[in-house]
Amino acid sequence: MVLIPGLLFFCTYLFAIDNQAVMAQANKAYADGMYNNALDLYKQVLKNGYESADLYYNIGNASFKMNDFTSAILYYEKAIKHDPGNPDYSFNLKIANGKISDKIEPIPELFYKRWYHSLVTQFSADVWAKVGVSIFILSLFCATLYFISRVLFIRKIGFWVGITLFLLSFFSLFFAYQEYQTLQNLDEAIIFAPTVTIKSSPDDKSIDLFVLHEGTKVQLIDQIGTWYEIRIANGSVGWLPLSSVERI
Repeated sequence: MVLIPGLLFFCTYLFAIDNQAVMAQANKAYADGMYNNALDLYKQVLKNGYESADLYYNIGNASFKMNDFTSAILYYEKAIKHDPGNPDYSFNLKIANGKISDKIEPIPELFYKRWYHSLVTQFSADVWAKVGVSIFILSLFCATLYFISRVLFIRKIGFWVGITLFLLSFFSLFFAYQEYQTLQNLDEAIIFAPTVTIKSSPDDKSIDLFVLHEGTKVQLIDQIGTWYEIRIANGSVGWLPLSSVERI
């Protein structure tokens, strides 16, 4: 019975070593200016089932160096979903967005929504979860002080500090859940067609509303057959073919 888990662990270890070796080759190819080779190697790691914010970021960088700004935007967005607080990802995404045709002004957010979003995206889901668990353990320590101490002052400190830490742990774990939901969310996409005409309904014969170009980010609202209903940053809504976008 012990043999099977041991073999599984050994195979997993070899698999991780293999991915690390391919990543090292990819990084060297990128440093040597062989961006096409680097991109192929990074995507090989991705096909092996490994994903991380850094891997997506590296794919984005290699794509950018090859002037494939649409793919760069897609992978920078994927990197940000995994690690939203990383300033390098956001900076490179901004540069890549400056290379595409469509410049869409987003609808201004209310200040408290902007503040909340900025707070939650400071860390990834894993970091928020670790912070939440750590603070919860500290709150249990304070609770222990409250129950076992015979000194009134220490009991008061244990009670109020424990309550505060418990609330902080609750919010940290809630933020972790929010970030996890964002990570699992597939309702955003990048347009990969050179140009696509947005329709008023899921029908080629419907009214033309506006035109979008490759690299533009859209929110997916609904799907009917081979059509997506989408919304862009300025609030405009319409329909486009599934084949013209790739989900983030």
